[in-house]
Amino acid sequence: MAKNLTRRGFVHGGLGLGLGSMGLASLPIGTRLRAQTVELPLVITSHANATGREAMRQSWEILAGGGSALDAVERGANVIEVDPEDFSVGMAGLPNEHGVVQLDASIMDGRTYSAGSVASLEKIVTPSSVARLVMERTDHVMLVGPGALDFAKSFGFEEVELLTPEAREIWLRWREHHSDQDDWGPPDHLRGRAEGLDRDAARDAGPLGLDLTGSIEHHYGTTNVLAVDASGDVAGITTTSGLSWKVNGRVGDSPIIGAGLYVDNSVGAAGATGRGEDVIKSCASHYIVMRMREGRSPQEACEDAIEMIVGRYRAVGLDFVPEEKFVAINKAGEYGCAWMGIDGVPSMTVRTPASLDVFEGTSLYGPA
Repeated sequence: MAKNLTRRGFVHGGLGLGLGSMGLASLPIGTRLRAQTVELPLVITSHANATGREAMRQSWEILAGGGSALDAVERGANVIEVDPEDFSVGMAGLPNEHGVVQLDASIMDGRTYSAGSVASLEKIVTPSSVARLVMERTDHVMLVGPGALDFAKSFGFEEVELLTPEAREIWLRWREHHSDQDDWGPPDHLRGRAEGLDRDAARDAGPLGLDLTGSIEHHYGTTNVLAVDASGDVAGITTTSGLSWKVNGRVGDSPIIGAGLYVDNSVGAAGATGRGEDVIKSCASHYIVMRMREGRSPQEACEDAIEMIVGRYRAVGLDFVPEEKFVAINKAGEYGCAWMGIDGVPSMTVRTPASLDVFEGTSLYGPA
């Protein structure tokens, strides 16, 4: 049975990990963190759950064997993309308003200053691997929609049904409950109006055998995987199923280089998850890397991006705080993460030569 997810719970939900030798105690919301520095190689993912831990285990196998950051981030992203219990990317990603799963992904290789991405890709479970082929086997950066699917199939990727039964049930529940003025749900005479039953409760009645009870909100689902290998080369991936129930064809920040992902081999890498539209407008990942180039730590640079975005709205007289999360690493082995407009404290999984840990960052402009 699918979980009754809430938007904020979906963003930072998941199984907790035991902290290793470098684990940090929970910090008060808004606490400014000192830069965390480790020996290289280093790999992180914005996923701080059991799937994130497995992704880091497999990424680390590559890095510990002297492999490249590029191979490591692809492996880690694939682990998360194929997880049928993760509603944020790849298999089981939540669909658009029509019930179709459309995936976006980007990849960037700092060693060669190359990038590739795909957007609105259907029926392929590992869009990050398709994005890598766009980067390595074409002179383009982005392929979209049916063209991206044709490209993937030309390299032997198999079409699969990405909408799992659990994800379909969540979508069906959303479709029946997102409006009480449409015609989705049981017919009026079975909704119990004459008996005075609660309309929503009556709409859930029916012979389908599905539990369509519970509220459904929009969900943001994305993961970032960033790495520095033993040679000091940097790579990153951002992969997503995008905003749930999105308008058909909507593309967020994840496949856009400079928005959902940016890598500079002389500096480091940054990635974003969350609402997306504000990340596009601010080119937030590029901004974070440029702030690190100016001497800011990854933690400080993530917080700088939040202040920049909120400041843009303040400048036009709007008291608006979008829900966004940023993660970043640099070549010195420092890392950080921060989010805004969301309850709780953001976290990410970090694998270093010393240990596997969950790092907790800072929350700015949280809900009142």
